[in-house]
Amino acid sequence: MKYMVNGGFKMSPFMRLTLSLALVFFVVFWITNFLLFFHKTGFSYKAVTGYYLGSDAEFSAPRSYQGMLEVTHFHMPMMGLVVLLLTHLLIFVPLRNRWRTFWVLLTFFSALAGEASGWLVRFVHPGFAYLKILAFCTLQVSLGVVLGLLFRGILQKAETGPAGRAL
Repeated sequence: MKYMVNGGFKMSPFMRLTLSLALVFFVVFWITNFLLFFHKTGFSYKAVTGYYLGSDAEFSAPRSYQGMLEVTHFHMPMMGLVVLLLTHLLIFVPLRNRWRTFWVLLTFFSALAGEASGWLVRFVHPGFAYLKILAFCTLQVSLGVVLGLLFRGILQKAETGPAGRAL
């Protein structure tokens, strides 16, 4: 962790390599997250409500309470850890605090809203399908921006001051 705090990772090609390769896994997660949503749920009100409430045209039953509970049980800690790790690394990227705070809050709240909105569509009102779509799109954009900022921060060369020392 000391290499992150003092920027020493920028002086270590191996550290930058391992961080970059770890981020590649998160980029694949980001891409597959989009593809799964697109193929399972879709980006329209009708597709989202059909997924959660069932569809006569597709001969699909509504999502069951137990099924949704199982998905939520695995999604919540996994998404929490993914968002925690990525936003934690964002702390070490040179960025103004207000932007860092914005991207951290947007990422966490859109992930949480995405999880909650499926429950709201299924058990409260179908109109929450719009929230599901908005939350997912916001999560994807915020994850994409955070990943981009992390790659930029990791791949930047260390700035040097007098005597060639890192600033």
